[in-house]
Amino acid sequence: MSRFAPVPLPSGRPELITAEVRAWLTAPPLRELVAAFGGDLPDAGVETWLDDFSARHWDFRRAGNVERDQVRPPDFDHLTAATVRAAATALGLATARPPSRGHYDHVLILGGLGRACLQRVAYTAALFEAGLTAGQVAALGSFRPLSGAERAEPGLADATHEVDAMEVAVRAAFGVARQPEVECEDGVFGHDSWAVRTFGGAPEVHVLAAPSSDPERRRAHTPDTYDFWARRFRVDAGQHVLVVTSPIYVPFQHCDAIRMLGLPYGCVVETIGFDPVRAVPPQPPAASGTDRYLQEIRSAVLSMGRLLNAG
Repeated sequence: MSRFAPVPLPSGRPELITAEVRAWLTAPPLRELVAAFGGDLPDAGVETWLDDFSARHWDFRRAGNVERDQVRPPDFDHLTAATVRAAATALGLATARPPSRGHYDHVLILGGLGRACLQRVAYTAALFEAGLTAGQVAALGSFRPLSGAERAEPGLADATHEVDAMEVAVRAAFGVARQPEVECEDGVFGHDSWAVRTFGGAPEVHVLAAPSSDPERRRAHTPDTYDFWARRFRVDAGQHVLVVTSPIYVPFQHCDAIRMLGLPYGCVVETIGFDPVRAVPPQPPAASGTDRYLQEIRSAVLSMGRLLNAG
């Protein structure tokens, strides 16, 4: 039996956002996790306090402004590692679950590092093979250049950007052979570049590269990809949107989806992660390391705070 009871993620209903976000931020697993790092969660101003606390104790990317796979993890004692794992499981970062519905109006597959692109698209295609249906599928990425390690993943040797990795994954998993219809900007690819590659089919499949909302400072992030997709494709109130990602990112990417899609468009958002044990390609051991869970609990804290402010 788990050490903690599962903590529900926000439902997306506007009238419940404040209560649901604060329930997640003050849940027993997060309180105990804070205590394990010498803190005491306050009764008031918890989102601001957690932002500061998690920055000091759980942000392992800050030193070099690096991607997640470039972090050099610190050592943790067994008790701390066990507490982190138990908290992450209860908070929704460690366990895969199937979609709650058999049909969605839209399925969004989130991009990431090269291996994650392959895993998430393969998992989504397997859901369709098992009977899932949808009106449209969109794989969301950007023109972030791939690293040498990413291009060493199966099939990615000739890919240059994240959006290319998503296209490779779509072609392999969905069996797409035809060339896409392409809309894009001319010129050298950069953080402000965008592209839409449409493959058609049933469901219709698209691969998108979103521009950054702050191209002078960074690549496009998850909210940018949601926003770009929503501005390119019609999403209506009451429609059901399934977001597919890696389980460790479900809480923060779910909150961003509610903020960027659920609140402004009135759609119903559900976010799921693939089964790490059955991932293709397989998950490396470091993907579920203690530092990774702490980093993404911090990401969830930040996204919860942004959702609270938006709601």
